[in-house]
Amino acid sequence: MAWLYRRLLDHMLNALVQRGSFRVIWPDGTQTHYSGAEGFNAGIRLRDAATLRRLALNPGLALGEGYMDETILPINGTIHDVLSVVMDNLNNTQLPILQLNQKLGQWLRPILQANNARRSKRNVAHHYDLNGRLYALFLDRDRQYSCAYFPRGDETLEEAQLAKKRHIAAKLKLDQPDLSVLDIGCGWGGMALTLAREFGARVTGITLSEEQLTAARARADEAGLSDRVNFELMDYRSMDRQFDRIVSVGMFEHVGVPNYPAFFNTVKRCLKPDGVALLHSIGRFDGPGATNPWITKYIFPGGYSPSLSEVLPAIEQSRLITTDIEILRLHYAKTIAHWRRRFSANHDAISALYDERFCRMFEFYLSGSELAFRLNDHMNFQIQLVRNQEAVPLVRDYMVEQERRVALAAASD
Repeated sequence: MAWLYRRLLDHMLNALVQRGSFRVIWPDGTQTHYSGAEGFNAGIRLRDAATLRRLALNPGLALGEGYMDETILPINGTIHDVLSVVMDNLNNTQLPILQLNQKLGQWLRPILQANNARRSKRNVAHHYDLNGRLYALFLDRDRQYSCAYFPRGDETLEEAQLAKKRHIAAKLKLDQPDLSVLDIGCGWGGMALTLAREFGARVTGITLSEEQLTAARARADEAGLSDRVNFELMDYRSMDRQFDRIVSVGMFEHVGVPNYPAFFNTVKRCLKPDGVALLHSIGRFDGPGATNPWITKYIFPGGYSPSLSEVLPAIEQSRLITTDIEILRLHYAKTIAHWRRRFSANHDAISALYDERFCRMFEFYLSGSELAFRLNDHMNFQIQLVRNQEAVPLVRDYMVEQERRVALAAASD
């Protein structure tokens, strides 16, 4: 049957490669070259017939697994080069097998994204309860594991992540000290600590990751901010207190479409009548889709990056008022490019923590993620929400003015 799967894969690649060039060395040693208009160049070697079969039947899963298991080997380049050719061409060509997989993913959404409290904690542990040193080896010093903000475009990763936090703080309108803030999905505590230190807020951060909780509490103690910042192991649906401000950065991707009503109803319930909320999330330009099956299996089980057309109806149903939406284009591509370089520079240390297969898994994840933002339909959005239209000024100038004030004050210290 190997001949049949080779023919299927050959037909698939002939249809796919309309830009750039792609070379395949088949398991029997023969080669095929695919080419189109000017673009990226790459090639792979397939080591066995089983890999050929998996690629033909489920390429969205098999390409990553084959690279992890070294049954798919990049030739004359890296896995980033391979993914550049594939993902660049996916902009113009929709392969039937991938369309079928996407439809299946959407049909299975009630099951794949049934993220109740117990399942959400298990999903979070899969990725965020890895050895804490791993993230210290490729993230910025504050361990911001979400899209940074590049106002000029040439910022260092540390500068861009600090700019992101201040950009979000400006949208939260932290114009007086001692405002209470709920940080949903607080990560390692960087946002909460920044809001307390720079804006005098009193922050409650909640997470489902025990590894992150321990690290965040230790950081608060070390910074002398334990009296202003409190971290709790809690599902967002369990929160029953009200706050002046609510922020959620990089957590909404783990909520799942079926749970959007519960998420925004929680935000409304926990936001004071004159409060302001800010949601920062990965999104997609091209409308509703499905999470890549490899990402679901190995990186973010239960995860999904939504289109705005899937998010706004749930906001409307909650009776929250959307007062500002900003789309961050290419900022995450730039962020992940920094992460990839740092991961590569610390490859030996990360391999010592886990193994080479883990490193290949993470390399595939980081490259695919960067290219999804650089070449495909992924982006980031920030949505400002209120319960009362008068909670924020009529025009958004106050956001820019506050960012400038904070930057100038920091520069003068």
